[in-house]
Amino acid sequence: MKAAFIEQTGLASSIQFGEVPDPILQAGQVRVRVGAVSVNPIDLYIRSGAVAMELPKPFIIGSDLSGTVDAVADDVTRFKPGDRVWGIQQGPGVHQGTFAELCAVDAKWLYPIPDEVRNEDAAAIALVGVTAHLGIFREARLQRGETIFVHGGTGGVGSAVVQMAKAIGARVIATAGGETKVNLCRELGADEVIDYREGNVAEQLRKLAPDGVNVFFETLREPDFDFAIAAMAPRGRMVVMAGRDARPVFPVGPFYVKGCSLHGFMLLKASVEEQQAAAEDINRWLAAKQIRPLIDRVMPLRDAAEAHALQEKQTLQNQGNLAGKLVLTTR
Repeated sequence: MKAAFIEQTGLASSIQFGEVPDPILQAGQVRVRVGAVSVNPIDLYIRSGAVAMELPKPFIIGSDLSGTVDAVADDVTRFKPGDRVWGIQQGPGVHQGTFAELCAVDAKWLYPIPDEVRNEDAAAIALVGVTAHLGIFREARLQRGETIFVHGGTGGVGSAVVQMAKAIGARVIATAGGETKVNLCRELGADEVIDYREGNVAEQLRKLAPDGVNVFFETLREPDFDFAIAAMAPRGRMVVMAGRDARPVFPVGPFYVKGCSLHGFMLLKASVEEQQAAAEDINRWLAAKQIRPLIDRVMPLRDAAEAHALQEKQTLQNQGNLAGKLVLTTR
């Protein structure tokens, strides 16, 4: 089969595309004929070696996938050949990634694709959608009628947060850069959008939420805690899910005086049950067209090295070059 892989960790240019052996099913696994995959920041960290781990050689990159069940292990009953599924490959270093024509995935990490939902959309919502859901509901416990501020409303996770928060009846304030992204953020359901390229974000947010926001969802790598804590209402909840190497100053005094809480989390440490609950909500909202994954562009799988380079500009260099996910297809 064809796959995008690395022989050793390194630059995006180290990604190769070519023939590798087909995966062999193990107990509890499903083999998926991959239709689409998407790029996530964690993929960059594993490929570059920033997250140190032993990887097989060659190592197929990638986490998200969607496609059609090709075969199932004898002990798998949840799926059968022909079923359409999406999911997140977990346990890098133990399992090969998803950027291939075929991928063996533990059945517990796969979910059915609702009718009429495209492979591209299912792959694009996978990791970012489950991440957004965990942050909003398990961590921040956002409620109907509360106000949430999304710092980066057109990114992969941010755009999912905007839509999920709106789906439950929260008031959503988000940031975006430039007129095009501001309009896109509004289309996703944000009640108010602050253009961070125009004026002072903190001042604009204070006018929009003079009593503070109940939830501050940070998608950026370098949180400004002085800004965030000043923007939160008493007992406000702040969620962080990025910035692996970030070491920002933290203003303890204003934080505890307001009775705020800080929630950091990683999807890959969430339980099977927690991720299953998130997937069920996501599928319901996808089927009802209450959420749609934001896709910047669709590329062929052979362009995986280019896709990683583009994602690095967004994630590591803060260039704001993407509005949504990079999706790659096998066809």
